Amino acid sequence: MSAMNDVMTAAARRAGERMPRTVAAADGEVLLFDTVGSTNTVARELIAGGRRIAVIATDEQTAGRGRLDHTWSSAAGESFTVSFAIVVPRAVATDASVNGWLQMIAGLSALDALDGVVRHGTRAEACDDVRANSATRMRDDADGLGDAMPCDDADGPDNAALQLKWPNDIFCDGKKLGGILAEMVFPPDDPQSVALIFGIGLNIAVPADRLPTAQATSLQLHWRLDGTTDDVRDAIAAKIVAALRSRIAWFVADPRGDARDLLAETRGVCWTLGHDVEAHFTDGSTLRGIAVALNDDASLTIRDVDGNVRIVRTADVGVLG
Repeated sequence: MSAMNDVMTAAARRAGERMPRTVAAADGEVLLFDTVGSTNTVARELIAGGRRIAVIATDEQTAGRGRLDHTWSSAAGESFTVSFAIVVPRAVATDASVNGWLQMIAGLSALDALDGVVRHGTRAEACDDVRANSATRMRDDADGLGDAMPCDDADGPDNAALQLKWPNDIFCDGKKLGGILAEMVFPPDDPQSVALIFGIGLNIAVPADRLPTAQATSLQLHWRLDGTTDDVRDAIAAKIVAALRSRIAWFVADPRGDARDLLAETRGVCWTLGHDVEAHFTDGSTLRGIAVALNDDASLTIRDVDGNVRIVRTADVGVLG
């Protein structure tokens, strides 16, 4: 027990030194490790043990997980590998008519944060700004999070720099910048609540020749950002904390009303809509077609080659073109 306490103390001290903005923004413990298997696993175990965790970050992740058990590893100094925990009423988290939006809120919060960071950097390509302002974005708050200005040649979602690929990926200029894994944990001392854990992985300074696939990208390939990877991680994490808190509070206050606003917003930044896609399901089956609609419950409608439509709620959906 003493050894574990020493590890936690060292992780908290490390976070205070290297993620000061995140510590200031968080409502709960912030821990930064040198290396862990999975930040989501650490967060889940600590919350299940009764600790009030807000953020778990690591320099290196060796056994990270994505949807459908995909892996996500990271090397020190190259990636943003952070899990965020926030408590919501169990009735909201388990309501299938609205709980699909919780994953979308995590993605939108990541866009909010990236907007707030990269809009102060210099575009590594011709466009100096971040992405088209395609829908009503996050409500103004004290942290000043909001939209970047549109690119001069942006005339629709295909030209927007930062978007979401349904249901859990963050895209930049049509390539995967990162992903999100959402999990629920039931705190032992609060039967009416659920802790949501959002593990967010972003390629920050991964060299082009080290990207895992040709469809992946890294933030440094699109923007020239000031500061170290530590600085960038701290800035993004602090803004995600603020965005999650604001967005979740709005959602919990009026889930169905806020879902209507989220639907309009997410449609405007959804890379998947209108593209040929292939959905991979947990039973090993696949579905090819066109993503034609994002629905009221955050599900996706796909129309296959025969004109049949299918509503998809849980799948890994790849964009084919």
